[in-house]
Amino acid sequence: MGERRAESTRRRTREFEAFVAGAGGRLLHAATLLTAELPEDNPDARRLLTDALAHTYAEWDRLRGEDPYSRTRQDLAVRFARSAWRRHRAHGGVLHRLTPQERLVLVLRLYEGIPEEQTAAQLGLAVERVRTVCHRAVATAHSPQPRTPAARTAPAEAV
Repeated sequence: MGERRAESTRRRTREFEAFVAGAGGRLLHAATLLTAELPEDNPDARRLLTDALAHTYAEWDRLRGEDPYSRTRQDLAVRFARSAWRRHRAHGGVLHRLTPQERLVLVLRLYEGIPEEQTAAQLGLAVERVRTVCHRAVATAHSPQPRTPAARTAPAEAV
């Protein structure tokens, strides 16, 4: 029985390592966009991704045909949403001018291509709210003038 369990553990580890090798870069990029860090200096994004991957690994045998990328992406978004209003400050990354909620919606909608309805359900928001936040985020990201400090630090709706 011990040998069978050891082989199962080795198989699980190989499968998970292959998943990380294939999806890790894209997931790290998504985490870096969420934390608004610079790609070359992204400790918060790496920590966020490590936690999400650890959870995926712990649940690996229970995925039963579920897409591990979708599961990890969802965990990444939830972890970011739970901690963003307390800890995550923009660090000069490409989305640094956006609020945490705007970054989350923009990454899920535009970078990951999640439909509005699924994004809204995942975040517990109305579809109209997701649409509004996404439009505002796109406008802000393309705007040449920076937001005022008061606008950038205003409390966002909870996700």
